Amino acid sequence: MLGPVDMTRVSPVFVGRGDELTALTGALARTATGEPQAVVVAGEAGVGKTRLLEEFLAAARAAGAVTAVGGCVEIGAEGLPFAPVSTVLRALHRGLGAELTAAAAGQEGELARLLPELGEPTREWHEEDGRARLFELTARLLESLSRDRTLVLAVEDLHWADRSTRELLAYLFRSLGRARLVVVATYRSDDIHRRHPLRPFLAELDRLRTVRRIELPRLSREEVRAQMAGIQGVEEPEHELVEQIFERSEGIPFFVEELTVSGSSCGISDSLRDLLLVRVEALPETAEQVVRIAAEGGSAVEHTLLAAVARLPESELIEALRAAVGANVLIPTQDGDGYRFRHALVREAVSEDLLPGERVTLNRRYAQALENDPGLVRTDERAARLASHWYAARDVAKALPAVLAAAVAARRRYAYAEQLRLLDRALELWEDASTETRLALPALEHAEVYPACECGDEKLRYLDLLAETVTAARLSGERKRAQVVVKQALRLLDEEKEPLRAAWFWTWRSKVAETSSQGDGWAELARAQELVRGLPPSPVHAEVLAFAAAWGAVHEPGPEALTTARRAVELAALVGAGSTELHARLTLGRLRVSAGDVAGGLAEMASAVRRVVEQGEVSVMGRCHVNLSDTLEAVGRSAQALEVVTEGLRVAHRFGLRDTRAWLHGNQAESLTALGRWTEADEALAATGRLAYGAKPRGAAALGAAHLALRRGDVDLAARKLAEAWSHYGTHDPQPQYVIPLARVGLEIEAARGRPLAARRILTEALERGFPLSTERYAWQLLYAGLSAEADTRGLPAAEEGRARVLARIRRAARRLPRLVPVWAAYGQLVDAELLRAEGRDDPDHWAEAVAAFERVERPYRLAQARYRWAEALLDQGREREKAAELLTLAYGTALRLGAVPLRERIGQLAGRARIALKAPGTGVDGSGGDGRGGGTAAPEPPADPVESFGLTRRERDVLRLVAAGRSNRQIAEELFISPKTASVHVSNILAKLEVSGRGEAAAMAHRLRLVEPVGEAGHAAVG
Repeated sequence: MLGPVDMTRVSPVFVGRGDELTALTGALARTATGEPQAVVVAGEAGVGKTRLLEEFLAAARAAGAVTAVGGCVEIGAEGLPFAPVSTVLRALHRGLGAELTAAAAGQEGELARLLPELGEPTREWHEEDGRARLFELTARLLESLSRDRTLVLAVEDLHWADRSTRELLAYLFRSLGRARLVVVATYRSDDIHRRHPLRPFLAELDRLRTVRRIELPRLSREEVRAQMAGIQGVEEPEHELVEQIFERSEGIPFFVEELTVSGSSCGISDSLRDLLLVRVEALPETAEQVVRIAAEGGSAVEHTLLAAVARLPESELIEALRAAVGANVLIPTQDGDGYRFRHALVREAVSEDLLPGERVTLNRRYAQALENDPGLVRTDERAARLASHWYAARDVAKALPAVLAAAVAARRRYAYAEQLRLLDRALELWEDASTETRLALPALEHAEVYPACECGDEKLRYLDLLAETVTAARLSGERKRAQVVVKQALRLLDEEKEPLRAAWFWTWRSKVAETSSQGDGWAELARAQELVRGLPPSPVHAEVLAFAAAWGAVHEPGPEALTTARRAVELAALVGAGSTELHARLTLGRLRVSAGDVAGGLAEMASAVRRVVEQGEVSVMGRCHVNLSDTLEAVGRSAQALEVVTEGLRVAHRFGLRDTRAWLHGNQAESLTALGRWTEADEALAATGRLAYGAKPRGAAALGAAHLALRRGDVDLAARKLAEAWSHYGTHDPQPQYVIPLARVGLEIEAARGRPLAARRILTEALERGFPLSTERYAWQLLYAGLSAEADTRGLPAAEEGRARVLARIRRAARRLPRLVPVWAAYGQLVDAELLRAEGRDDPDHWAEAVAAFERVERPYRLAQARYRWAEALLDQGREREKAAELLTLAYGTALRLGAVPLRERIGQLAGRARIALKAPGTGVDGSGGDGRGGGTAAPEPPADPVESFGLTRRERDVLRLVAAGRSNRQIAEELFISPKTASVHVSNILAKLEVSGRGEAAAMAHRLRLVEPVGEAGHAAVG
């Protein structure tokens, strides 16, 4: 290695960057509160990004921070994943040693994919969860290391970053919690063309309020003068030279340096490329040769590798390097193991100056050196660099196997985007490869359960390569690419001769279609099932059936899906496909519950969950606790569901499954809402939104928030959250578990806004779609919401047409829904009672049965609703006033504690009409309470007459009665013996006092709040 060299900084003064340095040091200061900071610095090549970063890092170290720098390398675009992240972690490992090892304890095998110094990587899990887990564990490691110190991590040259690095950085920017951490990234803004892969990343950062962008401008004339003065060591440089250099450099600091230092040997008018080569061409011949070799080695090159490629005596190599470093062309790398160019622009200029033959020869020499001695470079970089050099050397026979080996290495690090790029390169090389080269390739190591060929059939070997490409495309999110490759494979396949391979491709065509808005994927799955029917047991057969059962469980649960799930479990167990079997068992358990075998189905699922955790099956772990807690909630066992969620969160945190935690918090929110623990539900929904990586859990969080907003009376917020939920769920795959609750919330919003016909339209569309098995919890609530809207607007002329038909359809739908578990039976009683109310045959006895049913389950809000309606029915019939008062008191107390404003107001209005004074009871555990923690505070008594709460005069009450009956202003005037203009004034006053926007909403509110009675047989309505 090179010994100490006398080097001086070309530009000893730091000018023109005061504001930017202040912004960076300000970010450093803010970390003291535990708030992580992210800053992205942009600027043209040579504008001083690295110099600014150096000055900031020096200031950070002086303030006691630990710093680490990693640079993206150009080879990253060809498959060297996570290069800057690995460099940063390696620097932290050198600096912190045992502390980093302790922080990684228990997860060394996963983190070794980024930091090989931690040991051998553990078993790979090639599902989305495996990659997400690696990202989460990295974030957790950095949070742990920054707990007792401030960390400053810098990533340079983001414009060269591989996609995996960009995605990991985006994850960190979004996900880091409390940490004394600053992440600074730099990129060349002039390299970011319209289709540059960094553009979407930058757009995502712009949406994150936690990321600050800094744009480095060019230097002003005065700043150029100050820089030149520092370089020349004079107080005032020559005015004419300053003007020439300012004009020629255009304020780019790097060009100012080069022009100031080299102006005497390079004309001011020469091209910038010539300017960049001046220092190189001034070197001794051997030193210039070494610099040219280094330029083709990448952004940085190891000393031992450079020596192997240069093939010079050690003394000559050292002398040449000393000259290059002394001339500020090369500088030692931070780890002291190699060299890099002082500026990337110089390396680019040298590389571009190479002749095509020189470039091919140098890359061949690099590749041969790496083959002869793999220890010349780090293990995690070897495969990608070897593949890159053989490809640039244009040696197909060597490049094809090297590229495939690099693809395997990328896959093992969960760098699926880089794996896909390498596989695409392999497909390109395949066309030019000889038969001998193709058949000498090793069998592919991984393409799910695809039956790889270990034979001499070139066509099948090519199909193997396509299968691996499909898997990489799917896991990297390149769905269109996956779709194209699947179609290509199916065109090449003879399905009769190769049914298993064809079935595998059809199965994944189904998955791609389902996730890329191309349909629900059933036609493709059906074709796959036809192909495997009658074949001997195989992992492919088991997977096809498992996917078909899972599709059926979501879209069309029933006997056929149940049978398919049983066969999938049996077949997977027979062929030893462990992950497939556990997936299928979870599906089978859900379907058994839907079919009525609640105890057996839950036991099946619980057993599968235990096996998943015991065996560490990460590929299944993402759904096991999520599915079990969801199924428990579906059958009304909310308390048990919360226990499973708690256990699932513990396991998900241990394995670094962030998105799984988001799903679990969503389930937690649903159960807490059902139990009346709404404040805790808010917290769970916030956690879902904070943790969610995918669209579906974000949709669940928005839908849960919309539901709670409705219960609290914030209709506008509910509408916004509903729209947000729809945007996350999309419309390409209308799964009943999403569509039905979305419809129910939409219906309730329309009803609350006084739009009964819009509410009815939503209900009718839902009834037409039907309610498959396993959707009972959603279906019962939708039917009740629809009936409530119809009952509340009974007597409203605009809603009378079609009411009988829709009530008949609801009755038929209710008869078909099962009532196998107590909570479904309670909803059934609620629907039965509400149906009679909607038909004008309100019956206290039916409401009594509904109350009794809900007293046996944990649904305090629904119990309060039922008690309110029972009291209303008793009072309407003039029966049991004391019982009604007791029911209203209990219901009012629950509504008050829950914060259920609309329900509380309705109860208060009913009590006011009946002259019943309300006081909130003490909190109990019988379901009358909400969270079960409130006090027994006395509630304010409601107004004696609900009409008075709106301040309506007697005349306005008369007008409202006629508005509710559908009368026009002229008809109102004739009936009340007033002028049409006076009637119009009264209507305007009524709309203002009721805070509604139109006559329809006023009429609907009047009926819903019982401000007027429904039109009776005599054809008139009575006020209050």
